[in-house]
Amino acid sequence: MWIFAALLVTAYAANAITVEEFRAQPVEEHVKDLSGQAFVDYINEHQPFYRAEYSPNAEAFVKARIMDSKFLVEPKKEEVLTDVFGDDPPDSFDAREQWPECRSIGTIRDQSACGSCWAVSSAEAMSDQICVQSNRTTRVMISDTDILSCCGISCGYGCEGGWPIEAYRWMQRSGVVTGGKYRQKDVCKPYAFYPCGNHTNERYYGPCPNGLWPTPKCRKACQRKYNKSYNEDKYFATRSYYLQNNERSIREEIYKNGPVVAAFKVYQDFSFYRGGIYVHKWGVQTGAHAVKVVGWGRENGTDYWLIANSWNTDWGENGYFRIARGSNECGIEGQMVSGVMRV
Repeated sequence: MWIFAALLVTAYAANAITVEEFRAQPVEEHVKDLSGQAFVDYINEHQPFYRAEYSPNAEAFVKARIMDSKFLVEPKKEEVLTDVFGDDPPDSFDAREQWPECRSIGTIRDQSACGSCWAVSSAEAMSDQICVQSNRTTRVMISDTDILSCCGISCGYGCEGGWPIEAYRWMQRSGVVTGGKYRQKDVCKPYAFYPCGNHTNERYYGPCPNGLWPTPKCRKACQRKYNKSYNEDKYFATRSYYLQNNERSIREEIYKNGPVVAAFKVYQDFSFYRGGIYVHKWGVQTGAHAVKVVGWGRENGTDYWLIANSWNTDWGENGYFRIARGSNECGIEGQMVSGVMRV
């Protein structure tokens, strides 16, 4: 899969402990007082599923990119999809391999210092779903900035967080234009913020702000020299819904309709994730985050979801991470959102 992941396979091959057994182990009292390098060292000595890596800026980096836990809400019964597809999803699946023509699936975005994960992950999944549901005939990148800046208070608070389900509902009501990475020319509304700070795989645009970028103002117009008007460029959804908190149902949805959005609780140890299958054990909750689920698999007897993050390609496993599957790790299986596109 990835070089780093391959090293982890070798390192953890001897571990026969299950996720449930690991969670059942008592937490040593002194762990709550650990921080920084000492906390990371403890994780790497006792965590059998993933590897942590210390960086002095890691926690500040994550803090500027996640949102408040209030954006995790329990779906109402009528908001949850109850359709039964009857498909038999495979034991392992990678949407990038299933639909290689849909290049948006393998694109890792960079949300910069803005808690726009809810808008970015929604735009990512919408892009993928348009391609998959059009039988790969329509290939576009949906604008995260259009959602972030124009959806308004019904969606949330811009760079301070929001609800993916409301982004989908807004796409139903108003439509969303095309977008892309910072300064991308061939789209209506590219991302508003540059990838701040130093990244190993990208040019240096400038430093990160002290705190968050301000939410961009809503501008109902495409960038200059784009060949369509704002209204002409819109794409719409016909349905939006939460998925059942059921691992099989989630796999069926992805297998049929394409990648989906997921939100989950973020804990202190996630700030130092480097690779492997994330299973939370230590550290306090620091907020919530929204991401895109692109597949699933199993490694050394542990089931996982394959997830695209929006923190550039030098984070985690080339921009991706894996998290335990089938046990509602960090609440992720109860916070998945998807939709049907008008294609």
